[in-house]
Amino acid sequence: MKPGRIISFSIVAMAAIAVTAFAQSTPPQARAKTAAAVKETKTYVPPRTADGQPDLQGIWDSASLTPLERPKELGTKGSYTPEEFAAYEAFRAKDMNRDRRDGGAAADNARAYNEGWYDRGAHLGRNMRTSRVIDPPEGRFPPFTPEAQKRFDAIKARLDAHPADGPEDRPLFERCLLYSQSGPPLIAGNYNNLYEIVQTPTAVTLFSEMAHQTRTIPLGAYAKLPASVTQWMGDSHGHWEGNTLVVETTNFRFNDMSHFGTQYDYGMSDENLKVVERFTRTAADLLIYQATVTDPTVYSKPWTIELPMNKAEGPIFEYACHEGNYGMAGILSGERMREKKAAEKTGGN
Repeated sequence: MKPGRIISFSIVAMAAIAVTAFAQSTPPQARAKTAAAVKETKTYVPPRTADGQPDLQGIWDSASLTPLERPKELGTKGSYTPEEFAAYEAFRAKDMNRDRRDGGAAADNARAYNEGWYDRGAHLGRNMRTSRVIDPPEGRFPPFTPEAQKRFDAIKARLDAHPADGPEDRPLFERCLLYSQSGPPLIAGNYNNLYEIVQTPTAVTLFSEMAHQTRTIPLGAYAKLPASVTQWMGDSHGHWEGNTLVVETTNFRFNDMSHFGTQYDYGMSDENLKVVERFTRTAADLLIYQATVTDPTVYSKPWTIELPMNKAEGPIFEYACHEGNYGMAGILSGERMREKKAAEKTGGN
């Protein structure tokens, strides 16, 4: 049994990437434009706020076609060449297109939400990475510890048998309570990937487009919450390291149905979870976000993701998760109907 993986980012094998064929069909001027777009100066000096902090304020978009985990065929290849970048971007856009009608009835049903529902971005990330996971070197989540794997298997067995006895059996994102985009760590989803950052001398506020979830992160010597006080988004504290905002979060509330709000199959985190985030503005229109997840009783080693966030125009519009509120009744009643039919078939009550 492999660890749970994020549903929204399942990866189709690339058949040795088919990079050469796509690259040959990509105009040279397009490849040159792509190379220029991803070349960021290492000497960029960000603007400053009135109190002298690096200015990260504004609205930033983390959406991209870059897969969360690296396709296994790429091994430890962490970045694309400009030609490979343009080629795989074309492949990825076609592969993820929900308006396709090939693959038979099963594939068609899996695309019940067509492209009109999605806003995952039209391009790969400007950092030219082959995956959002950048550590371990193979760009994939590390294995669970043996004890965590047992817990994962037990949760899976329970939910396979009883997927919807009550709303508590359903994941938090399905119940419109917590999402991957809200973090930490911030993991892009299929839509609503905008963030607004507002700074004061003593705090940084991170406002997520998805469900309007907000973190206000104190800067400097603020007392941390006692270990007995836990929250779904944890207890965050920040400080500056040069031009980088570093945020450390602990005190997560453990819940079988949440994994820092992400769309995992089953929740796998516990009271030992720690997330360290880094926000660095590397160009006028680019913010690089990195987050390292450490949980020694769940994962065999830490893992790190990187998201390039592009400057975006506002405003951020309201997100209202009405379909979750109404959909829950349908999910539960549908499961009762399934149970009734199964009982009738076996002669049970």
